[in-house]
This record gives sequence, structure tokens and C-alpha cells, in this order.
Amino acid sequence: MLTVKPLRGYWCECWTEDLSDGMQWPALRASFDAYSAPQADRWVAVTLRTISPALDPDASDQAWAWLYEGRIATRQALMRSQPCTVTVTQDQTRITWTIRPVLFLPLAHRQGTELPPCTQEFKPRTPHASD
Repeated sequence: MLTVKPLRGYWCECWTEDLSDGMQWPALRASFDAYSAPQADRWVAVTLRTISPALDPDASDQAWAWLYEGRIATRQALMRSQPCTVTVTQDQTRITWTIRPVLFLPLAHRQGTELPPCTQEFKPRTPHASD
């Protein structure tokens, strides 16, 4: 879908962080481009509902607290174009979903049938001892 002007939307990401080792950087696990606040918070809600049976009791409580109470505040903040974060800690792993308002530019989109070859060359940043 190529348009003439930028489209308002939300950039959503899911990151994990190993809390037992302070030497590792958080890892990006998933990203999603949403075109409405409901679509953005639904992405987090579906993921939380999917993983909640595998979570320990504390993490499950965190997930369901957001699903029942925090989701409304998240949706309201997104409607005001404010970024939001949802975090669940499972054992020594912190899982964080971020949702940020963005403008999607017409020159790049993810709906193409095939991504350009340069996308296969991307390598996540590896931490150096001096970082």
C-alpha cells in the first residue's frame, strides 16, 4: 500500500532481557506496525493471553492485571499519542512490550511480497567489553 502522505500509526516491539546477567543487552523478539490504538494494544493483549498459561503465578498476575486494568489506561494514552510500555517478569527474564506513536513514511512498507536483499545483512548489535 503506497500512499502519497505519511500515515499515523504505532510501532510496537517486544523485548526480552536476562536479569541474571547484567552483561547482556535486551533482545528484540518481535515488532509490529499498527494503524490504530486498538490494533496496537490488541497485539500485546493477544500475546499476553497466549503466553499466560506458561508464566509463573507472579508473572501471570502481572499479565492479567494489565489485561483487566492496565489495558484501558494504555488505550487512553495511545489515543493521546503517548508511548506506552507493558512489562512482565518471569523468573530471571523481563519481557517488555513498547508501543510508540509514529508516522509511517510512504517510501518504506512491510507489505511487499519480498524484502530487499539488504534486510538479510542486518546483524543485531553485540555488546563490547567497553560498553
